[in-house]
Amino acid sequence: MIRVFIVADSAIVQAGLAAIVRTERVEVVGCAAQVNELQIEQLAVEVVLISTELSAETLDATLPLLDVEPPIPAILWLVDPLQAAWIAEAERLGIAGLLPQDASAREIVAAIEAAAVGLVVLHPEIASQLRHPTPTVALTPSLTQREIEILRMLAEGMANKTIARQLYISEHTVKFHISSIFAKLGVSSRTEAVTIGIRQGLILL
Repeated sequence: MIRVFIVADSAIVQAGLAAIVRTERVEVVGCAAQVNELQIEQLAVEVVLISTELSAETLDATLPLLDVEPPIPAILWLVDPLQAAWIAEAERLGIAGLLPQDASAREIVAAIEAAAVGLVVLHPEIASQLRHPTPTVALTPSLTQREIEILRMLAEGMANKTIARQLYISEHTVKFHISSIFAKLGVSSRTEAVTIGIRQGLILL
């Protein structure tokens, strides 16, 4: 049985998704409105199915799931295909699967089964948007509050270990955040990130 946890804004959506994906091979072990990495770890979840708005904040909230004690659960996200910029960011961060909100029950179950064995799932509709994004929506993702906080710590010359200790997160999660900061700012070093952060007013001298 594949152990699945569902994250959705409303109880109605949670119940609906649970009814759709529950099969002889898929067991729904829990539902919630927000991601809770401790709960995911305790329930030995294999696949997390998320149906919330794809944004800087929601992506930020899922990062700890990629840092739980192994085995790390696969993350499947039901998204709006027009959110090309955020979809690209989700893919870069290691989200296992991306499907449109109107994906069929068969497509969702197939994606769960594929993700559970380590495969990456990218629905054709999503892949098309990544190849040909709509100009009006392909905006550069902005930094989250946590990323701004870490950027300011980088400006102070703090090492990853120090940042992790001060924020009560793992070094692995810090590295994820720094990688995300670099990608969003289009830089490849801490110095460049700090320089752009100062120019954009994210870091006050």
